[in-house]
Amino acid sequence: MKHDFKMIEPKWQKKWDDAKAFEAVDYATDKPKFYGLVEFPYPSGAGMHVGHIKAYSSIEVISRKRRMEGYNVLFPIGFDAFGLPTENYAIKTKTHPREITDKNIAHFTEQLKKVGFSFDWSRVIDTTQEDYYKWTQWIFLKMFEKGLAYRDKTLVNYCPSCKVVLSNEDSQGGKCDICHSDVVQKSKDVWYLRITEYADRLLQGLDTVSYPENIKQQQVNWIGKSTGAFVDFSLDGIDEKLQIYTTRPDTLFGVTFMVIAPEHPLIEKYADRLTNLDAIQAYKVECSKKTEFERTQLVKDKTGVKLEGIEAINPINGKKIPIFIADYVMMGYGTGAIMAVPAHDQRDYDFAKAFGVNIIQVIKGGDIEKEAYTGDGEMINSGFLNGYDNKKDSIARMIEELEKMGIGKGGVQYKMKDWAFNRQRYWGEPIPIVHCEKCGNVAVPYEELPLRLPKMEDFAPGTDGESPLAKIDSFVNCKCPKCGANAKRETDTMPQWAGSSWYFLRYIDPHNDNALADMDKLNYWMPVDHYNGGMEHVTRHLIYSRFWHQFLYDLGVVNTPEPYKKRSAQGLILGPDGEKMSKSKGNVIDPLDIVEEYGADTLRTYVLFMGDYAAAAPWNDASLKGCKRFLERIAALTDIMTDESDSPELENKLHKAIKKVSDDIEAMKFNTAIATMMGLLNDISAAGKINKDSLLILVKLLCPFAPHLAEEMWEYLGQEGLVSLAPWPTYDEAKMVDAEFEIGVQVNGKLKGTVTIPNNCEKDQALAIARADEKVAAALDGKNVVKEIYVPNKIISFVAK
Repeated sequence: MKHDFKMIEPKWQKKWDDAKAFEAVDYATDKPKFYGLVEFPYPSGAGMHVGHIKAYSSIEVISRKRRMEGYNVLFPIGFDAFGLPTENYAIKTKTHPREITDKNIAHFTEQLKKVGFSFDWSRVIDTTQEDYYKWTQWIFLKMFEKGLAYRDKTLVNYCPSCKVVLSNEDSQGGKCDICHSDVVQKSKDVWYLRITEYADRLLQGLDTVSYPENIKQQQVNWIGKSTGAFVDFSLDGIDEKLQIYTTRPDTLFGVTFMVIAPEHPLIEKYADRLTNLDAIQAYKVECSKKTEFERTQLVKDKTGVKLEGIEAINPINGKKIPIFIADYVMMGYGTGAIMAVPAHDQRDYDFAKAFGVNIIQVIKGGDIEKEAYTGDGEMINSGFLNGYDNKKDSIARMIEELEKMGIGKGGVQYKMKDWAFNRQRYWGEPIPIVHCEKCGNVAVPYEELPLRLPKMEDFAPGTDGESPLAKIDSFVNCKCPKCGANAKRETDTMPQWAGSSWYFLRYIDPHNDNALADMDKLNYWMPVDHYNGGMEHVTRHLIYSRFWHQFLYDLGVVNTPEPYKKRSAQGLILGPDGEKMSKSKGNVIDPLDIVEEYGADTLRTYVLFMGDYAAAAPWNDASLKGCKRFLERIAALTDIMTDESDSPELENKLHKAIKKVSDDIEAMKFNTAIATMMGLLNDISAAGKINKDSLLILVKLLCPFAPHLAEEMWEYLGQEGLVSLAPWPTYDEAKMVDAEFEIGVQVNGKLKGTVTIPNNCEKDQALAIARADEKVAAALDGKNVVKEIYVPNKIISFVAK
């Protein structure tokens, strides 16, 4: 038969739809369950790109194999549809975001179906629908109840272009994640989620899941747990203490100055003591113009101002030390104050040199006339620590002394900060909180959820970072749910990360109006067995969703402490030029163009054949065409099909292929699974014929990769039902045993040749075949063989003199 993909593919997509072939069944107790998850897409106007195809193809292949293995498979899809790109486009085109979102979702759905993904389309979710975000709001209120959602005034990262507050995660490198404009610092009331309360749990949970080590390490680094000590520095002549946190309390004898954040409240509190207040205030103004990224860069000029009129006292040696303000210390990190040990920290060293501060070496090593010594060594100039040469012991001894003196204690800190959780934009979940002058922040009653996003025509962001919702009096003005007095609603909305932090739970029970998901269904489906997504989401999204899930577990709302049993990640598909695809470079490949010209099965096969799944690989048209030819040759096998039995050699290769393809799919070595089928195809072509039953096995092996062609061949060969639901082939160990083996022959311990012998050959026959080999015979010529060794199917060895 011919591979007429333009006819075949829409035909089978309709048949799958009509048969509801891929719909999961709740409580199918006669079958094992498999829950495969992919990161649901943001439905942008640009539609799907080839990266989506690769990202979804791994769980697609595994899910199709699981169905054929008799599993009840949940492989759902949905849309993460709130967010700034849609809102910005809506403002630009004067179109409502609802209209744009619905249009984009319809377009994405059509594209996904054209590629033939076996999603369960009966469970589609959309984070912007009221029946979905009702439960996003419900989770937020539960966090508010438990003290994990709170409001605080702080310096925030603000994008003047998008007119929105950004978390540190969304403004890395001092640039807005959305529009890439420079971010500035702004003082604002911000909603936070207290994710730091779960920092240890998030770390401990990594020991219970199957994630690649690089993903685990990225999460460990993001959380950034460190152990050290909190130390109190008193101020000279003032009843006041500055607390610092340090991972190196053993270097306290080397502290020669302190640095506090320009925003530190100490400055205002003791302004009357400061003799250079004008210089301090001028420096504070300069700092306010810098982003957090600019302030904390290591490689930059060291700036700061000494506080004239206030000094600190080193608590361990009683010496007075100066205090500076400098931009690289942030109020939001630690205590807003640091101790400086210039002899053993390069930034402190550069600062000390710039401002003429003493440098005292307390660890032997290096040359501190030239640079800070940051290695380990023997403690010097350190009183009771002198002579210690083990860092761990030095730290423990110092903490013991600090606690005995009552000036400090051992402690833990995290690099991860609480999650800034509000946006001053329209297209997001309304935060269900009311502000009452008498009662403070009050939760909207649960029975009033969802707090609906009001319809607006002018949803452009307000001035000075105010939400567009603030313009709607009928939304803002309300009664306090507690006391009944006049009150005002919160007008900020949630960030896009909110809806994606629990979506995997809603797939399990997408139409439930009484709970985010029924517990019996959760007990059946959770945890997710395998979750695949991009490496760019293994910190923010993966950590956020694990945090929400652990919180819901503590509430007793979900049944597992971790949401995902296994996580994997795909590599990028690069442009044909080896560069990351971008419109500006003109190297973007449109997957629908490929479907139109080569067929969906060719696209599906190629994205998994192009290399190691987890590695980046450039697009290659020649290899794409090679995959098309491979499928055409598979289709043409019907022309050489026969009722005759296959040769033992071909039967051997077929059963080896069943095992290899099965194992490779499980190991996500999709490229070698496809290469194995290509090799088998060559063996069949060389044989010139193939038995019908053997061809049906090959069709089954092909099905997860090229399901449209597999279905067409299954039907062409007279089979009933769908091959997508037919049993996965099994291999026969006995048929995988080779009839003949190549075996090495040694003479006096040196390899002299290889010979082919029958499997499990008798010793006498094996030795005779070896002696008959020309190279072996030459090596034995004129020698007396004193010993003959034969290890069946492994080695033949002669010892000769």
